[in-house]
Amino acid sequence: MAEPRNRYSTVSLILHWLIAALVVTQLMLIALYLATEGQPSAREYLQLHKSTGLSILVLTLVRLGWRLANPAIALPSEMPRWQRLLARTSHVLFYILLIGLPLGGWAASSAAGRPIPWFGLFNWPLLPLPQDRELAGAIMEAHELAGLLMIALVVLHIVGALKHQFVDRDNVLHRMIPWIPRRP
Repeated sequence: MAEPRNRYSTVSLILHWLIAALVVTQLMLIALYLATEGQPSAREYLQLHKSTGLSILVLTLVRLGWRLANPAIALPSEMPRWQRLLARTSHVLFYILLIGLPLGGWAASSAAGRPIPWFGLFNWPLLPLPQDRELAGAIMEAHELAGLLMIALVVLHIVGALKHQFVDRDNVLHRMIPWIPRRP
């Protein structure tokens, strides 16, 4: 009988941490945009935010495909059922937001008729939506609310990981950060 895996694959780790870094970058870019609103640099921050968001979309779709081909590691058997349910629910919410937020931003830009230059290399194609400022505004409001949910989910995720490492001491964090020594 094969021994169960105790950490994620290198591909899973790279995709997880790359997407995590890009999500943090998104938060910094939107903070910079808001801090410089009305100045020429604000537009650059917003364009970088859009390009990064679309990159997150593509990487998340790759990660989802990888995840379907390489199922998640089982959670510790001693973990209470409610924690397992919370963990799985939060991961599903992450996928929904990591796909939905970029799609929402893309849809808002499309409805506003604003081009999306992807890191200045080419214009990302706009979605075939009617150009309607009210529609763009409504989509952007939903996008902003979903962004706040993403922040809350990231905080919950980090708190949960730290709880597993320092309170439960159950090697859950070792699965995503392999250089943390595995506890016996």
